[in-house]
Amino acid sequence: MKPCIAISALLFLSLLIFHNSEAAIDCNTVLKDVAPCISYLKSGNGSPSTACCSGVSTLASAASTTADRRAACSCLKSAVSKINPNIAAAKGLPGSCGVSLPYAVVPSLDCSTIS
Repeated sequence: MKPCIAISALLFLSLLIFHNSEAAIDCNTVLKDVAPCISYLKSGNGSPSTACCSGVSTLASAASTTADRRAACSCLKSAVSKINPNIAAAKGLPGSCGVSLPYAVVPSLDCSTIS
């Protein structure tokens, strides 16, 4: 009986550990946050809107773990490939909004390298 309880306890603990390492952020949230930035990213002209910068700031705050940052990166990378943005505008967006991100969103980005 004791080995069964020990195995059950180990299984439960491993589930907790693996569950906590998953990203809490999802693509729908990421895309909703950056949707106001699409016209700016496509044109690359002017400055990002207040709504865009608010979304970038919200996303930066929400992506607080490595798993979250990698998930957000993957979502953004996928979106970038679909809208074909001005690369300079995409790279400069966080800075233009006064937000620090640990990566620049470009099509060649390897999201698995983000910590």
